[in-house]
Amino acid sequence: MSQKLTPQQLTELARRAKSIRGNIVRMVTEAKSGHPGGSLSAADILTVLYFAEMKVDPANPKDADRDRFVLSKGHAAPVLYATLAEKGYLPKEELLTLRKINSRLQGHPEMKKIPGVDMSTGSLGQGLSAANGMALAGKLDARDYRVYALLGDGELEEGQVWEAAMFAPHYKLDNLTAFVDFNGLQIDGPISEVMSPLPIPEKWQAFGWNVIVIDGHDYNAIYDAIQAAKTVKDKPTMIVAKTIKGKGVCQMENVAEWHGKAPTREECTTFLAELEAMDD
Repeated sequence: MSQKLTPQQLTELARRAKSIRGNIVRMVTEAKSGHPGGSLSAADILTVLYFAEMKVDPANPKDADRDRFVLSKGHAAPVLYATLAEKGYLPKEELLTLRKINSRLQGHPEMKKIPGVDMSTGSLGQGLSAANGMALAGKLDARDYRVYALLGDGELEEGQVWEAAMFAPHYKLDNLTAFVDFNGLQIDGPISEVMSPLPIPEKWQAFGWNVIVIDGHDYNAIYDAIQAAKTVKDKPTMIVAKTIKGKGVCQMENVAEWHGKAPTREECTTFLAELEAMDD
C-alpha cells in the first residue's frame, strides 16, 4: 500500500526545496564555480530525505543510531550544503563561503569538517561502496539505522559502482536504499552518447536489487518509494529517479552546459526571481 504525504507536508517540502534551490544558485554564483545543474536536479530527493524521512539530529550529528546519507556524486555538494543549512547543521550565511580559501565548504563534501556529512566524496564511483560498508556495519552491530546514497547517472560509467552493486545484494543489505539521479546529462553531454549506462533499471535488477522507478520531482512518489524500500527483505533497493538537470531554473533545465557553470550576478538575480515566483 502506498503512503502519501499530507497537503501540509507537501507545502512544507515545496517551501524547503525552494529555499534549497535558491541557496544553490546563490552559493555557486558567489563562488564563481561549482555544479548547479545536478544539484538542482537532486534537490527534491534530499528535501524528502531530510525533512520527511531520515532520523537525524543537527544537535547530535554523530549519533550512532542516526540514519546515514552518502552523496556519491560529490561534485553536487551545493545541494547537500544547502540542505544541511536548511536543516540547521550550519548557518545559511556560511553557504556563501563555498569554495573560498579557508572555508570548510569545499567543492566536495569533507566529513571531518562539516557536521552532518557522513562521507567525504568526490572521486566518482566510490560513494556506494562507502554506503555498503555503513549498511553492513549496521547489520553486524544490530543497529536499526538506514543508509541512503545518491549516485549520478553519468557516475554509473565508473567500474567501482558495479563492484558495489554486486556486494550489496550478496550481503543482503536491506537497510540500504540508493538513488540514481537520472537526468540524462553529464558534463560532456547526454549519457547515452558519452558512455551509455542504459538501460539503468534493468541493470540494477540483474545485479539483484529491488528497483523502483519514479518521477524524482514528485514528493509523494519519492516518499512512497522510500517507504516501499523499507518493506523489502534481504536485498537493497535502487530508486531510479527521473529528473530534470537544472530543475527550477528554465534557462538551466536540460542544458548540459550548466553541469559545471556558475551564473553571472545578473543571471543569479533573474534565476532567484524565477524561483521565488514558483508556487509552493
